[in-house]
Amino acid sequence: MTTVLRNLLPDLTPWRNSRDFRRLWVSGTISNFGSFLTFVALPVQLKELTGSAAAVGAIGAVELLPLLVFGLYGGALADALDKRKLIVWTEAGQGLLSAALLANALLPHPAVWPLYAVAALSSALVSVQRPAIDSLWPRIVAHEHLPAASALNSLRWTVGGVAGPALAGVVVAYAGLGWAYGADLATFVVSVLLMVRIAASPAAHEAAKPSLKAIAEGARYAWSRKELLGTYAVDLAAMFLAMPLAVLPFLADELNANWALGLMYAAVPFGSMLVGLTGGWTSRVHRHGRMVVLSAALWGLAIAAAGVVGNVWLVLLFLTVAGGCDMVSGIFRGAMWNQTIPDELRGRLAGIELLSYSVGPTVGQVRSGGFAAWWGVRTSVWSGGLLCAGAVGLLALCLPRLMTYDVRTNEHALRLRDQRTAAAPAQTAAQA
Repeated sequence: MTTVLRNLLPDLTPWRNSRDFRRLWVSGTISNFGSFLTFVALPVQLKELTGSAAAVGAIGAVELLPLLVFGLYGGALADALDKRKLIVWTEAGQGLLSAALLANALLPHPAVWPLYAVAALSSALVSVQRPAIDSLWPRIVAHEHLPAASALNSLRWTVGGVAGPALAGVVVAYAGLGWAYGADLATFVVSVLLMVRIAASPAAHEAAKPSLKAIAEGARYAWSRKELLGTYAVDLAAMFLAMPLAVLPFLADELNANWALGLMYAAVPFGSMLVGLTGGWTSRVHRHGRMVVLSAALWGLAIAAAGVVGNVWLVLLFLTVAGGCDMVSGIFRGAMWNQTIPDELRGRLAGIELLSYSVGPTVGQVRSGGFAAWWGVRTSVWSGGLLCAGAVGLLALCLPRLMTYDVRTNEHALRLRDQRTAAAPAQTAAQA
């Protein structure tokens, strides 16, 4: 029994061995908690001001262009500049945006346009920050511990994702939107204070300066790696077709369960957290591509089930199952990326990764909102889930390298492992 429990519990080796990993993990958990407060408060405020599902879904539309532009350029910046500085300054910028939402919420008659403006600017800042964070992990964690770090990083997102929406539903209902935005601002202040203590992480000597040529170089490398393309395509399909978050306020109305809105938003990250807390088994899986495909297909089927059932508790159950599947997919996508991409290209590939796991949900909000306006909320949810499962199955047939990927034999994983092993003594001394 002890062995079984040990195999399920998360592998904490990255946490124990790297001081910078601990600091970045804690700061991310704190700021993520606050961000999820705003994640719930913003669509609720738009719903109150407009009463339109399409208007809520349009949040994804205004986030899309900054995501496309700054995601790719942010990856080039992450390769060319000090990653810590990029992370700290973008975190501080997001804090200022939370302050703007707070100021607008406190007005006698809050305006709609600042909500869209903040959503667009926040998308730009996140698009610059995330490649820097994603490309920093392989520098502060040993190569063989990267799958464990991927599981722990996924867990840090879900901790805030569970507590933030659950608390947001209560705060918005009983205290008001201003308190949610104010708490988000406070978390960014704490997060910045932690991030400034992370060691500097300058650009690699081989890194190219940020330019269209450098971005194109990263894109050519990604295109040459069909197993990586598979992870991008599968995640994009799953998030675009089966992301129901924009219509959850309306689904709660339809089920006569407004009290459950915060729980609905929390259910997906709660399922992810359950997998993260029992994810010790992921370090012993080697065929990562197959797990990405299987979990993405199951995500779609679980979302479809959430749209079909009419009981709010069953909806919460299927959203939780969906969140667990999404976590499994994220763990193995992250392991494939971190264990095979060269350091000098890591920022630019992280920018492409950002597009794959962010454009889908962003455009998916527009899709789900539009479908809900035309054909009904529940139809929007279940049809998207079924389309997702079908699309993932088709991609699996078209991308055999994704299905045959094995970290024990993949040439890119073996090459990067050897490079990291040779550099291990210097890395250990720097982290001491």
